[in-house]
Amino acid sequence: MKERTAQMRWEARTQGPLLWLAGAFGLAYAVPIVAPEAGRWVHTLCTGVEWAVWGAFAFDYLVRLSLAPGKRLFVRSHPLDLLAVVLPLVQPLRLLRVVATLLLVGRRARMAPQITLTTYVGGAVVGLMMFGSLAVLHVERDAPGGNIKTLGDAVWWSFTTMTTVGYGDHAPTTGLGRVLAVGLMLSGIALLGVVTANIAAWFIARFERDDAEERRQTALLESLTREVKALRAEVATLSATAATAGAADPAAGTGSVPAPAGASDDTAVRG
Repeated sequence: MKERTAQMRWEARTQGPLLWLAGAFGLAYAVPIVAPEAGRWVHTLCTGVEWAVWGAFAFDYLVRLSLAPGKRLFVRSHPLDLLAVVLPLVQPLRLLRVVATLLLVGRRARMAPQITLTTYVGGAVVGLMMFGSLAVLHVERDAPGGNIKTLGDAVWWSFTTMTTVGYGDHAPTTGLGRVLAVGLMLSGIALLGVVTANIAAWFIARFERDDAEERRQTALLESLTREVKALRAEVATLSATAATAGAADPAAGTGSVPAPAGASDDTAVRG
C-alpha cells in the first residue's frame, strides 16, 4: 500500500512538469522541420532539448517502475512509455515520446471520467495530426517525386488520412512515409471511434438519469395518491360512525324542553 501511495504521489507531482516538457519537445521537434534554413545553433539547441526531454521521460519511467507494486504488470500496461524510452531519437519514432506523455498526463487527470476522456482524446487527435504532419513533411519534402512539400500540404494530408477520407491529391511516396500513413490511419480510426463511443455513452447516461428522475417522481405521485385514498377512506368511516350514533339516540336531536316539576301538583289540587 505504501508503494502504491508513493507512486500516486510521484505522478501527482510530475503531472504539470511533464506537460510543459511535452510542449517543449513539440516545439524543438517542429522548429527544424518548419524552418530548415535556421542557423546551425538553432538545430543544435533543438536537438539538445529533445535529448533533455527524453532523459526526463526516461527518469520518470524508471521512477514509476521502481514504485509500482507489480513490475511486470507495469511494463505490460505501459507499452508506449517503454517504446518512448527505448527508442530515443529514431525518426519518426521519437514522436512516440509525445504520445506517451499525453497518455501519461491523461491517465493522471482527476476529473469526471467522460470529461477526461473527451478532453484527452480531442487533444490527442489534434496533437497526433500536427506531429504526423511534421513527421511526414520531414520524410517526404526531399523525396524524388514526392508531392508533400509544404506544411499546409502535410496538414491537409494528415487530416484526410486520420478521417479516412483520403482524397489522393497528396500521398507519401517513400517507405517510411507510408508506414507513417498506416499508423496515422489506424490511430485516427481508433481515436475518432473513442470520441464517437464516448459521446454516445454520455447521451445514454443522460437518458438514464432522466429516466431515473422520472421513475422517482412517478413513485412519489403514486405514494401521494395512496395517502389521499387512505384519508378519504378514513373520512368516510368517521362520517358513517357519526351518522350511526345520531340514529341510535333520536331525543338527542329533537331539541324539546322537559315540563316544570310543579305542574303535576297544581293539576291534583284543581281536581
